[in-house]
Amino acid sequence: MKTLTEKIGTGSQGERLSRLLLFTMVICFVTNLGSYMRIPVLPLLATSLGADSVRVGLINSAFMLSAGLLCVPAGLLSDRIGRRKLITWGLLILSGSSFLLYGSSDLLQMAAAYLLFGAGLAAFTPTLLSHVVDITPPERLGVTYGLYSAVLHCGLTIGPAAGGFLGRAVGLRQVFLVSGALILLMFLFAMAVLPRDIPHRSAAGEAMACRVLWREILRNRPLLACLVTSFGFSISTGVFSTFIPLFLNDLGMNAGHVGLVFAGQALANGFSRIPLGRLADRSADRAGMTTVGLAGFALVIAVFGMCRTIVPLVLCAILLGVFMGAVFSTLMMLIGESVSDDMRGVAMGGYYTFSYFGMMLNAVGMGYVIRATDFRSALFLTGIVTLLVTALFHFLYRKPDSLQMESDEVVDPSGV
Repeated sequence: MKTLTEKIGTGSQGERLSRLLLFTMVICFVTNLGSYMRIPVLPLLATSLGADSVRVGLINSAFMLSAGLLCVPAGLLSDRIGRRKLITWGLLILSGSSFLLYGSSDLLQMAAAYLLFGAGLAAFTPTLLSHVVDITPPERLGVTYGLYSAVLHCGLTIGPAAGGFLGRAVGLRQVFLVSGALILLMFLFAMAVLPRDIPHRSAAGEAMACRVLWREILRNRPLLACLVTSFGFSISTGVFSTFIPLFLNDLGMNAGHVGLVFAGQALANGFSRIPLGRLADRSADRAGMTTVGLAGFALVIAVFGMCRTIVPLVLCAILLGVFMGAVFSTLMMLIGESVSDDMRGVAMGGYYTFSYFGMMLNAVGMGYVIRATDFRSALFLTGIVTLLVTALFHFLYRKPDSLQMESDEVVDPSGV
């Protein structure tokens, strides 16, 4: 069966491919911008309704739980019924969750809306990445992926910054209205520009892919190292989106300051990915870049907890953004190298699942640490956890070529 790329072809039809990639980048950026505008606002709104750090963490963990549980099934479903349906369904769910948050009057309603938010992310995020791979010629995949990664993380990190500024300017609840409207606009845009694609795998193939994924994780040491690291590092990075707004509020700062700190992290995280991707392409040791990024994040997050004024906080946020960009960019490249083409989409779904579960564990557990101690101790503990993840990655990871893995056997649909 022909791929979308093969059907689009070359010449003037190749220009359609370029436009489609551009449209996809627009959907990616605006949707993540709108979705993550709520990140710094929800903890502040929940606190105004009587939530402490533990309850804020539990509410925030709701979307991570549903996203983590549904990423792989949603990716498999997109193989069966097509990318366009899952992308547009995800956009509708994301938009609806924002409008529900606007109307929430208690913490339980906020948690329910966040469960829906996670379901929307699970349908949208891995599927859009698979769509990018579907429509990109193999010889352009590296460049396109680097650009897509930069656009993605600019959206999901500039979003919180914009949400913080907007919350100060027009009010916390109004941020959710803006968020829902932006994502609804992207739903209409996606319906107009995305092609009606063809399923890639049968229902029997879905069941096979699920079984093979877990076999691959257990037998493929590089993949295992990357997934375990994505889980552990997401435990660490989850503290930023969940508790940094409360930390800054505890220091006497307002939503505008929160937006400034998130902006520093956002710009560094997003714009560093393109040069870091080029460096990774030229490097013979991408795993070494991952290790450096992990260790750097561990040091800076501990220092962040000792800062008390806005300038050093923003400087630390910028450094955190660079190290986060280094780790997540190289991790996804290493995952791509460690599996066959037939398993890459499912492996990426596994990556998102492990990441969301890591953030969920942080949101639940770190709230208790903060209540028992303080924010400074929690951030120092986050640095220690990241150092442990660094050591674990260094121990587990081995280059795929040096292992001479039986990849053909792993991806054989017959299971033989």
